[in-house]
Amino acid sequence: MSATQSIANSQGATPADGVFHAHHGDTGAALRFITCGSVDDGKSTLIGRLLVDSKTVLQDQLAGVQRGGETDLALLTDGLSAEREQGITIDVAYRYFATPGRKFIIGDAPGHEQYTRNMVTAASSADAAVVLVDATKLDWRQPVPDLLPQTRRHALLVHLLRVPSVVFAVNKLDAVEDAATAFAHIRAALDAFSEQAGLEVHETVPVSALKGWNVVDGKPGWCGYDGPSLLALLEKLPCAEAETDAPFAFPVQWVEKFSDSSDTRQGRRVFWGRVATGTVAPGQEIVVQPSGQTATVAQVLDHARRPQSRAAGHSAGIVLDREVDVSRGDWLLAPGAFRPERTVHATVAWLDDEPLVPGRVYWALHGHRWVKAKVARIADRLNIETLAREEAIALPANALGHVELALQEPVATLPYQRARLLGAMILVDTASHKTAAAVLVD
Repeated sequence: MSATQSIANSQGATPADGVFHAHHGDTGAALRFITCGSVDDGKSTLIGRLLVDSKTVLQDQLAGVQRGGETDLALLTDGLSAEREQGITIDVAYRYFATPGRKFIIGDAPGHEQYTRNMVTAASSADAAVVLVDATKLDWRQPVPDLLPQTRRHALLVHLLRVPSVVFAVNKLDAVEDAATAFAHIRAALDAFSEQAGLEVHETVPVSALKGWNVVDGKPGWCGYDGPSLLALLEKLPCAEAETDAPFAFPVQWVEKFSDSSDTRQGRRVFWGRVATGTVAPGQEIVVQPSGQTATVAQVLDHARRPQSRAAGHSAGIVLDREVDVSRGDWLLAPGAFRPERTVHATVAWLDDEPLVPGRVYWALHGHRWVKAKVARIADRLNIETLAREEAIALPANALGHVELALQEPVATLPYQRARLLGAMILVDTASHKTAAAVLVD
């Protein structure tokens, strides 16, 4: 699945809405988390260990990943033939499992730089992120060893994408001479980086995905760590809070027409999508963007077509009191709460192989609406080593920077730090149709 499809799907009505996102902020609801970090840090093996040790893998599945009498846990998630041949993760592999305490949806994000776009897609809808750090790749004898660039990049991305809970898992400690010293030094490096980046870390956990140490079953006192195992930690993390405190906003994904005048909707159209912010109930006034037409909400339906009010994060069908011109891509908004603008200042994660340069024109996707966007200027580039802003005339692949976009039509946005969906866009190359950037409105 492309980044375009994934981000669009994450904003639309999905069958999982009523199953997995019933209670935002509730630790009893399913947790959607990703594993990320540098290549070969053991992400796929860690997920395989979670699946096997939580007893959610069937015997025939285990038999299919035997290699020379040993179980290759990574093969439980590396499903593409190219992934199995190269021993790497390319696409985001999603897996579902449950413990007596909770349901989980795992996204195994690739570590290679050229697949950063896939990692961004997975992080955009995650409740938590487990950033793996391979102890064997670092000079762990140093009191504060240098972290790998991709570890820093992925940690910055999950921070920018507002993933609510971040956990560092220091992996492969079974393969170093002095595990306790290695963990203490690496944790010091992670703490220093997090403080510099303004990243709030829930916990730093020592693990061995290969041996299974401290992943599902705890290993008290190992490496001087007396906290919970990784799974026990994940069972307690909250899901992302619904953005109900912001004004009502609703991207229209699908328009359904009823022709039967005897229907309770009196033949009016139903506008389906997922509530981005706020709540919606009958009697509310709305304005259609970009047309500016106004109407009153006559009825609100849930995913099972039952009449009830709906809040941010949930799918809804909205019926208006009169016929107005509304199409896929339009937004239904609270009147007077938004000021659509043509100029957008944003942070971008540049994902295309071709560098970003001022003057280029792209398609911008906001919700389900496409508009042309021109890169007016590049304000600066973020140095992932020093976290300093530097002058830049272009952004190469996988760079982070700040830009000014000039849109062909005005768009209603909120800062990404306040509203994930209203503050997010993607840029798509007009010729190749590749996803070029993830855009976070400042």
